[in-house]
Amino acid sequence: MTMHDRNFASRRGPRSGTASHATFSGREAHGPIIDQEGHEIPRESLPRGLQGFGFNFGSANPFGNLTREQRFARLEALAKLLDIAFVLPGTKIRYGVDGVIGLIPVVGDIIATALSLWLVREARALGAPWHITARMLGNVAVQGVVGSVPVAGDAFDVLFRANMRNIRLLRRWMEKQR
Repeated sequence: MTMHDRNFASRRGPRSGTASHATFSGREAHGPIIDQEGHEIPRESLPRGLQGFGFNFGSANPFGNLTREQRFARLEALAKLLDIAFVLPGTKIRYGVDGVIGLIPVVGDIIATALSLWLVREARALGAPWHITARMLGNVAVQGVVGSVPVAGDAFDVLFRANMRNIRLLRRWMEKQR
């Protein structure tokens, strides 16, 4: 820490009397506790024994409380991002991140296939039966194998849209379940 940093830190001080303390890389940080909206949280409203910041990443599940419809909407949004998010200027041809990532030789095709396989995994977690997931895996396999061919495979990726096909399969199955 330079002399300027020490003087700045000592002049600044906390904005109010509710300073918190946290340790990062052996240094102690001082200042108010701020929530996501930028409002200061009074220290007395925090649970007792809270000293600084702590996270338990082992039990964190940001999508654990979503309903089936919300999880499906999330998958559908991801499929649209991967397959039809953009329009080729001057045409009606739609492409997505999957087509752009696929332009990177070998690694791009592996990443695109992994993202598509994650959609299949999530469909299985929603309870999709084996015959639906098998067809979804077939779509991903076709896109992965043919998409690995340079140039022609990238054009095939843009036109085949395996993720959108898989979302349609999943949607039809979910509608039959109601």
